Amino acid sequence: MPTMNMVQALNSAMDIMLSRDPSVVVLGEDVGYFGGVFRVTESLQKKHGAHRVLDTPIAEGGIVGAAVGMCANGLRPIAEIQFADYIYPAYDQIVSEVARLRYRSAGAFSAPLTIRTPCGGGIRGGQTHSQSPEAVFAHVSGIKTVMPSNPYDAKGMLIAAIEDDDPVIFFEPKRVYNGPFDGEPDKPAQSWADHPLAEVPEGYYSVPIGQAAVTREGSALTIVTYGTMVHVSLAAAEALGLDAEVIDIRSMVPLDIDTISTSVRKTGRCLVVHEATRFAGFGAELSASIQEHCFWNLEAPIMRVAGWDTPYPHAFEWEYFPGKRRVMNALRRLMGEAV
Repeated sequence: MPTMNMVQALNSAMDIMLSRDPSVVVLGEDVGYFGGVFRVTESLQKKHGAHRVLDTPIAEGGIVGAAVGMCANGLRPIAEIQFADYIYPAYDQIVSEVARLRYRSAGAFSAPLTIRTPCGGGIRGGQTHSQSPEAVFAHVSGIKTVMPSNPYDAKGMLIAAIEDDDPVIFFEPKRVYNGPFDGEPDKPAQSWADHPLAEVPEGYYSVPIGQAAVTREGSALTIVTYGTMVHVSLAAAEALGLDAEVIDIRSMVPLDIDTISTSVRKTGRCLVVHEATRFAGFGAELSASIQEHCFWNLEAPIMRVAGWDTPYPHAFEWEYFPGKRRVMNALRRLMGEAV
């Protein structure tokens, strides 16, 4: 089985769906001739033609607005927002049009739209190229919100998103495009080569949206996380020699609360980790849901590690990023150890 990084896996997913389904089209800034700023759409226009892989103006509202019309006329568009930080000009189109199309038409129309967008920091992108706005969209009824953490899931979940008859916001944590990241920026970059989740079939397969994955089994406590922070959490647990169970939720909406609550009932302790700002971040919803389902099984309060409630700083990126040391300190406190 071939080994792929996340960029190659995502490219393969779109290539397969463009080949299988003539209603699939790709549109966005620089997705065609240039192949995307991260090369995720490289060679797709050359292979499938400029009528299937469309370069657009720098106008996110126009990109999503055009995609709404495509959906209403039977196409399955894949719209790329070049950085998640620039999705806000399209917010009204997403919330008022895409998310409501099936409801407001009483099922006469659907919106099989996938919006791909790279998110998160760790690449020296500063405040305008590092945001993680997943909680903003998880709040909106009518759209699904997902974020894979590895190549295998990235390809399978993107195929599932493209085939879905409802809109999906597909966040791609760009810090792990080319390799897993343990939260230590001074170490040499890692490659996906030899990682078991980089073994990606060349052909068609899908990973269901709405199912969490247990990436590490354990009994001492549960870490609930997603995206880049899956790898940071794994590294922190291993550094402490802690028997922690790590849950990669993969999908924020719909949320697999059954897998999460089964783990927390077993361990009795829970740490929620994400890169986005802490206040009203998706970790708040996770904490509330876990409290509702697992109150009588908790042996300690649920804890959160997240980004600070500030813009993402360029000069102090690694002070903002919830790295391995911060996760380790939280794990120690959760286990009742002095920090």
